[in-house]
Amino acid sequence: MAQYLLSVYQPVGPAPAPEFLEPIMRDLEALNREMKTAGAWVFAAGLHPAGSSTVVRQQGTEVLITDGPFAEAKEHLGGFTVIEASDLDAALGWAGKLARATTLPIEVRPVQH
Repeated sequence: MAQYLLSVYQPVGPAPAPEFLEPIMRDLEALNREMKTAGAWVFAAGLHPAGSSTVVRQQGTEVLITDGPFAEAKEHLGGFTVIEASDLDAALGWAGKLARATTLPIEVRPVQH
Protein backbone atom coordinates (compact mmCIF):
# COMPACT_ATOMS: atom_id res chain seq x y z
CA MET A 1 0.00 0.00 0.00
CA ALA A 2 1.23 3.46 -0.91
CA GLN A 3 0.91 6.46 1.38
CA TYR A 4 -0.66 9.72 0.26
CA LEU A 5 -0.66 13.18 1.82
CA LEU A 6 -4.08 14.85 1.74
CA SER A 7 -3.38 18.56 2.32
CA VAL A 8 -6.28 20.74 3.45
CA TYR A 9 -6.14 24.32 2.16
CA GLN A 10 -8.17 26.93 3.97
CA PRO A 11 -8.75 30.61 3.28
CA VAL A 12 -6.78 33.23 5.16
CA GLY A 13 -8.86 34.94 7.83
CA PRO A 14 -10.66 34.27 11.07
CA ALA A 15 -12.10 30.86 11.89
CA PRO A 16 -15.71 30.33 10.85
CA ALA A 17 -18.49 30.92 13.37
CA PRO A 18 -19.27 27.94 15.64
CA GLU A 19 -22.64 27.28 13.99
CA PHE A 20 -20.80 26.76 10.66
CA LEU A 21 -17.73 24.98 12.07
CA GLU A 22 -19.44 22.48 14.41
CA PRO A 23 -21.12 20.38 11.66
CA ILE A 24 -17.85 20.35 9.70
CA MET A 25 -15.98 19.04 12.74
CA ARG A 26 -18.62 16.33 13.26
CA ASP A 27 -18.32 15.27 9.62
CA LEU A 28 -14.52 15.28 9.88
CA GLU A 29 -14.59 13.11 13.03
CA ALA A 30 -16.94 10.65 11.30
CA LEU A 31 -14.65 10.50 8.25
CA ASN A 32 -11.58 9.90 10.43
CA ARG A 33 -13.43 7.00 12.10
CA GLU A 34 -14.35 5.62 8.67
CA MET A 35 -10.72 5.85 7.49
CA LYS A 36 -9.48 4.14 10.66
CA THR A 37 -12.04 1.33 10.31
CA ALA A 38 -10.99 0.84 6.66
CA GLY A 39 -7.30 0.74 7.65
CA ALA A 40 -6.52 3.79 5.51
CA TRP A 41 -5.85 6.38 8.24
CA VAL A 42 -2.19 6.83 9.25
CA PHE A 43 -1.96 10.30 10.81
CA ALA A 44 -3.82 13.63 10.73
CA ALA A 45 -3.33 17.05 12.28
CA GLY A 46 -4.57 20.60 12.08
CA LEU A 47 -2.06 23.43 12.03
CA HIS A 48 -1.89 26.77 13.81
CA PRO A 49 -2.54 29.81 11.56
CA ALA A 50 0.05 30.53 8.84
CA GLY A 51 1.13 33.66 10.73
CA SER A 52 2.62 31.43 13.45
CA SER A 53 5.05 29.84 10.98
CA THR A 54 8.78 30.42 10.72
CA VAL A 55 10.69 29.97 7.47
CA VAL A 56 14.31 28.80 7.58
CA ARG A 57 16.32 29.06 4.37
CA GLN A 58 19.92 28.72 3.27
CA GLN A 59 21.36 31.81 1.55
CA GLY A 60 25.03 31.50 0.68
CA THR A 61 26.81 30.50 3.87
CA GLU A 62 24.09 31.93 6.09
CA VAL A 63 20.86 30.46 7.40
CA LEU A 64 18.09 33.06 7.40
CA ILE A 65 15.12 32.79 9.73
CA THR A 66 11.98 34.75 8.90
CA ASP A 67 8.76 34.96 10.90
CA GLY A 68 5.51 34.31 9.08
CA PRO A 69 4.51 32.38 6.00
CA PHE A 70 6.85 31.93 3.03
CA ALA A 71 4.49 33.64 0.59
CA GLU A 72 1.47 35.89 0.68
CA ALA A 73 -1.53 33.85 -0.41
CA LYS A 74 -5.32 33.72 -0.20
CA GLU A 75 -5.12 30.13 1.08
CA HIS A 76 -2.71 28.30 3.35
CA LEU A 77 -2.09 24.78 4.53
CA GLY A 78 -4.47 24.36 7.45
CA GLY A 79 -4.04 20.67 8.16
CA PHE A 80 -3.31 17.31 6.63
CA THR A 81 -4.06 13.61 6.70
CA VAL A 82 -1.68 10.82 5.72
CA ILE A 83 -3.44 7.73 4.41
CA GLU A 84 -2.55 4.35 2.98
CA ALA A 85 -4.32 3.47 -0.25
CA SER A 86 -3.94 0.80 -2.90
CA ASP A 87 -3.58 3.38 -5.68
CA LEU A 88 -4.21 7.01 -6.64
CA ASP A 89 -7.87 6.36 -7.45
CA ALA A 90 -8.46 5.05 -3.91
CA ALA A 91 -6.61 8.06 -2.45
CA LEU A 92 -8.72 10.40 -4.58
CA GLY A 93 -11.84 8.71 -3.22
CA TRP A 94 -10.77 9.50 0.35
CA ALA A 95 -9.79 13.04 -0.71
CA GLY A 96 -13.28 13.57 -2.14
CA LYS A 97 -14.81 12.56 1.16
CA LEU A 98 -12.42 14.90 2.99
CA ALA A 99 -13.31 17.78 0.66
CA ARG A 100 -17.01 17.18 1.34
CA ALA A 101 -16.45 16.98 5.11
CA THR A 102 -14.28 20.10 5.35
CA THR A 103 -15.82 22.06 2.45
CA LEU A 104 -12.23 22.95 1.50
CA PRO A 105 -9.86 22.06 -1.36
CA ILE A 106 -7.69 18.98 -0.84
CA GLU A 107 -4.35 18.40 -2.58
CA VAL A 108 -3.37 14.73 -3.00
CA ARG A 109 0.30 13.79 -3.28
CA PRO A 110 2.01 10.41 -3.04
CA VAL A 111 4.55 10.10 -0.23
CA GLN A 112 8.02 9.27 -1.48
CA HIS A 113 9.83 6.56 0.49
